[in-house]
Amino acid sequence: MKPVTRIESRTVVLPTRDIDTDQIIAARFLTTTSKDGLGKSAFYDLRYGKDGAPKEDFPLNRPEAEGCNILVAGNNFGCGSSREHAPWALLDYGFEAVISTEIADIFRNNSLKNGLVAIVIDTDTHDWLLDNPGASLVIDVESTMLTLPDGRTVPFHLDGFARYCLVEGVDQLGFLQKQQDAISAFEENRPWQP
Repeated sequence: MKPVTRIESRTVVLPTRDIDTDQIIAARFLTTTSKDGLGKSAFYDLRYGKDGAPKEDFPLNRPEAEGCNILVAGNNFGCGSSREHAPWALLDYGFEAVISTEIADIFRNNSLKNGLVAIVIDTDTHDWLLDNPGASLVIDVESTMLTLPDGRTVPFHLDGFARYCLVEGVDQLGFLQKQQDAISAFEENRPWQP
């Protein structure tokens, strides 16, 4: 995982509420344990018609969405079953962050563990972002601050451990591996034996 300290990008807006993990990546695409290539299947049934042609009215298919690395989603994003492939698909598609007023807990935890910054913000800021697709934002992960195009800053909450892992570019296993010297010292010096 690469370190994530700052994200600067325009937004693409998907205002639909209750987008579940099966809509993010349909079950039929879960035949792989690799993260590579899942982006082409992200939102597949929403992005493409039955003939496989892109739906012109879907936000991610519009020309102005190209190069946008921040997804502004409707309320209750990522609900449904636990599916680690969902954040994998969004990351492989090119998203670095997703913003909403409500992100399902399991999806949010899976996202943060995989380097996708999942941000919950207040309703007023969310409404402004929904009304202004393509807005240029700055997300500072270290200070947990979102900066809007007019310079206003909006704080957001990230669990301290999740923020540490994002900034350091490590997952939970990587964090434990970095503690190997301390673990070894503890095992050698403990007064009791297992």
